[in-house]
Amino acid sequence: MKEYKIVVVGNGGVGKSALTMQFVQGVFVSSYDATIEDSYRKATNIDGQVCRLEVLDTAGTEQFTGMRDLYMRNGQGFVLVFSLSDMNSFNDIRAVRDLIVKIKQSQAVPMILVGNKSDLQFEREVQYSTANALAK
Repeated sequence: MKEYKIVVVGNGGVGKSALTMQFVQGVFVSSYDATIEDSYRKATNIDGQVCRLEVLDTAGTEQFTGMRDLYMRNGQGFVLVFSLSDMNSFNDIRAVRDLIVKIKQSQAVPMILVGNKSDLQFEREVQYSTANALAK
């Protein structure tokens, strides 16, 4: 069975853990506890083949830079998460992407950009068109 290492990155408080738990266990976690690093495994079907995903939910702070470089080096795919209600988290995700590309020494790193907290419509700071332009 093929195994893929997926790394979930973004600022603290953007909902990385809630997103990861929803994907891995199918439950929504509404409370917030700062994460240092959590790892989960999930078997899933990708392109008709069963595979195992190792999902690494990372810390959202800069104090763990040694760990950050290691998981960026070892990750095979990245979920870049920002909060739609926090423009700073959106602006910071560009630097995260650039760092991944630098560490991996390739522009062809599998990544997906996720704008989280879309339910907070009245607190929205990042518009769809702005996020879509970055995704392209």
